Amino acid sequence: MGNNSNQHQVKAKKHLGQHFLKDENIAQKIGDTLTLIGYKKILEIGPGMGVLTKYLLEKDIETYVIEIDTESVEYLKANYLKLAPRIIEQDFLKFDVTTVFGNDPFAITGNFPYNISSQIVFKALEMRKQIPEFTGMFQKEVAQRICSKEGNKVYGILSVLTQAFYHAEYLFTVPPSVFNPPPKVDSGVLRLTRKEDFTLPCDEKLFFKVVKQGFQQRRKTLRNSLKTFNLSDNLKANSIFGMRPEQLSVSEFIELTTLIENDA
Repeated sequence: MGNNSNQHQVKAKKHLGQHFLKDENIAQKIGDTLTLIGYKKILEIGPGMGVLTKYLLEKDIETYVIEIDTESVEYLKANYLKLAPRIIEQDFLKFDVTTVFGNDPFAITGNFPYNISSQIVFKALEMRKQIPEFTGMFQKEVAQRICSKEGNKVYGILSVLTQAFYHAEYLFTVPPSVFNPPPKVDSGVLRLTRKEDFTLPCDEKLFFKVVKQGFQQRRKTLRNSLKTFNLSDNLKANSIFGMRPEQLSVSEFIELTTLIENDA
C-alpha cells in the first residue's frame, strides 16, 4: 500500500451524477440493508471510491462492482486488491448480466447516480427472475415514489411496476452534508424484496403498457388516457374507467389489465 496513487481522491463528475458518500456510519447502514437471503452474490452499482464496497467485502458473500468511471476503477484496483477480478468496467444500463452471473440470483445495491436511478430500477425489473433483493440510496423523492401507495401524489409508473413484483420499504433519509459534493436534496434508502409469487395473473407486457399509458396523462380518467386501446363501449362503462391512475392500487391495475385483455 506504499503507492502514492492510493492517496489520490477521485474527482466527482457532474455528467455522471456522482456524489461521493463520505460518512462511514451511513455506508455501513446501507451495507446492512441487505438480508443476504436467497442469493450468494451482490452487484454494487457505481461504487466510486468504495466507501460502501468495503462493508460489503466484510460480508460472507461474493461482491461484484460495476463502474463506468475509469478514474474510480483505477482507484478501486489500487485500494481493493481482492476485488480487482470482480470489477466490471461497464455501463450497467447496457450490461448483459448473464456474461458474469449466468442465470444465478444476485442482489443489487449502491449509492445510485441520481441521473439514471429510475432507469436502474426499470432494468432490474426486467431481470426480476434473477434479483431477489434490491437495496440502495436514491434521491429522496425517487425513493418515496418507488415506495408510495395509491392516492399519493408521487405515486406513479415506478411505484406500480416495482410493487407489482417487490415489497418496497423506505428505510431512512440521508442529509446532503454527508456527500462530496453535497447534492441539493435529501437522499432516501430503500429495500425491495421480491414477492414469493412474482408472476402476474394477466399479460405482463400489456400490464406495463396499461400502467405507462395511464400515467402519461395522470390528470385524466382512464377512459380518456387509455383510448388508444380501442375499448368496447361496454367495457368503458365499467366504473374503474372513471378513475384516475393514481387512485388504483397495484391489484386494481392487474384487474384493469385483465378486463382489457378479455375485451373482445
